[in-house]
Formats: sequence, structure tokens, C-alpha cells
Amino acid sequence: MNKQESSRKERKVPVPEDTRDAKSCYADIINLEHHVSAKRPRMDRPSRAAQFSPFAALTGYDDLIRESERGTDSRIELNEERKAQLNDRLARLLAAGPSPEAVFTYFVPDEKKEGGQYVSAAGRVVRFDQQSRSIILADGRTIPASEVISIDSDIFSEMD
Repeated sequence: MNKQESSRKERKVPVPEDTRDAKSCYADIINLEHHVSAKRPRMDRPSRAAQFSPFAALTGYDDLIRESERGTDSRIELNEERKAQLNDRLARLLAAGPSPEAVFTYFVPDEKKEGGQYVSAAGRVVRFDQQSRSIILADGRTIPASEVISIDSDIFSEMD
């Protein structure tokens, strides 16, 4: 037998000789009034409960996990033929007398991570801004022309 084994056998957990129940052990203090401090005001329940709330050691970790779970779409690259078709459709919309109603589907890049989402916007085209290369709708929305993947309107079915 080595030293560690012999020292384990020698150590014994002390068992109180007096095995009275809790009431008899604390009989001298159990019926005393609850102490109320004269110096400190009583803590309200929400503040008291906050002391015992779970501790988040990694602040923002839950938000980061939720953000990574959020899905995004990847940008569709259009070929030259499709770009020419969209340019033709936009020119037809701008040339039409009273601006007709049209539905634009375009890509909106995500601000936090790679990718984004495709959004559809319906409205009447007011003008095309050459400087920013954007389509301006009557309700004030601005759509970057480079992000548009489809333009639909009733005038296209009449002309085609």
C-alpha cells in the first residue's frame, strides 16, 4: 500500500454525534423577525430577480448565431442577351406615353453578410437617372438598374 492509499483510509468524514433535526438545531433563531436595514432601502423585485438571472458570458453570441442561420440568396449574373432585353424593356417603359404600371425584380445586397435577397417592386416609372443609373418610381423608390433581373408590364404583351 502506498502513501496516498493509506492517507485516504485514515481520513474519515466527521459525523456529528448530535443528530438533531434542523428545527432543534436552529431553535434559537428560527422565530426571530426578518432583519430590515436602516441604512439601505429595500430592493424592488425586478432588481432582486436580476441578480439571479442567467449570466451571458459571451455577450452578443446568441445574436451572432441567429445571424449566421439567416439565409441569403446569391446574385444572379445575367448574360449579355438578357441585359439587352432588360434595356429594351426599360426603354419601352420610358417611351410609353403616360407611364404604365410595371413590376421590377431586383437584388438587394445584405448589409451584414455575403449575398442578399430578391425583391419585387411594382410602380410607375417617373424617370431614369443617368448619373446613378437608377430607375425612379412614382412613389419615390429608387432601383439600381444594374441589380434588376426582370421587368414585367402589360405593355410588353401588347408589343410582343
